[in-house]
Amino acid sequence: MNDIQNQEDLHIIVADFYKKLLEDDKISYIFTDVVKIKLEEHLPILVTFWSQSLLGTGGYFNNLTQIHLDVNAKSYLSKELFTIWLFHFEAAIDENFQGLNCERMKNQANNLSTIMQIKIAQEKKLE
Repeated sequence: MNDIQNQEDLHIIVADFYKKLLEDDKISYIFTDVVKIKLEEHLPILVTFWSQSLLGTGGYFNNLTQIHLDVNAKSYLSKELFTIWLFHFEAAIDENFQGLNCERMKNQANNLSTIMQIKIAQEKKLE
């Protein structure tokens, strides 16, 4: 198996990841009922985010933290949901690629999960 090398590789991961999320009843409602995500619009944004984060390509300008805080305001994003998210994310990587960039991507996802959970907890304290 090859390592992640370009945006096409990232698209494979992100598409597989969302397929897994949408098939999992414990988390799919976030994307189908709470946010009502349009995959054809959302996937390229995520590819751009991961490309910037992993490959240094630039182009992502959204506030990732605020996006998740907005979702959390509609429906609580629990630690369990982040655990499910990470499980599917890592599976999408491991089933398609292997190598240093894969490990970096999984590390970054774990870091993002931790940061988001801290930010959500801080918001909750402010209520």
